[in-house]
Amino acid sequence: MPTRCTLVGMPGSGKSTVGRHLARRLNLPFVDMDQRLERLLGASVRAYFAEHGEAAFRDREAALLAELAGGADDMVLSTGGGAVLAEGNRRLLRAACAPVFYLRASPDEIFRRLRHDQKRPLLQVANPLERLRELYRERDPLYRETAHYVIEARRPTVNLLVNMVQMQLEMAASAAD
Repeated sequence: MPTRCTLVGMPGSGKSTVGRHLARRLNLPFVDMDQRLERLLGASVRAYFAEHGEAAFRDREAALLAELAGGADDMVLSTGGGAVLAEGNRRLLRAACAPVFYLRASPDEIFRRLRHDQKRPLLQVANPLERLRELYRERDPLYRETAHYVIEARRPTVNLLVNMVQMQLEMAASAAD
């Protein structure tokens, strides 16, 4: 089975939760890019956005992704929701962080999950559901371009999502043998 896999998707799609459980099951380290960035930046994503802007954050995110992709470390990697915005990141994810799984959830489902979340800077707007719909329209094609597999993450349990990812990993490993 692969010793590295990556999860991409909208904020609130379950990347961190599924990634943590999958890593535990596969006995691999788990890397949450947003958490790693917060440690490197010495600030929350929200605070860094507010002080330096999204462009500066995306530059730091791309640098971290390049570092992680260039390493030989085994891991389950959870990217930030906007990591796919840069074409270079999409190419790097697809080539060096494979296989990539897109945890796909609708904006309405994500809104139900995140409606009380105050930590996500892109959702601190007057109409967060409309903002999620805009983000989804912009990012869904980019996630699809990046991913090797699309996993529907609408309502399944975390355990079911982990099983679905693990099954794809096992099938890919069998096909490679």
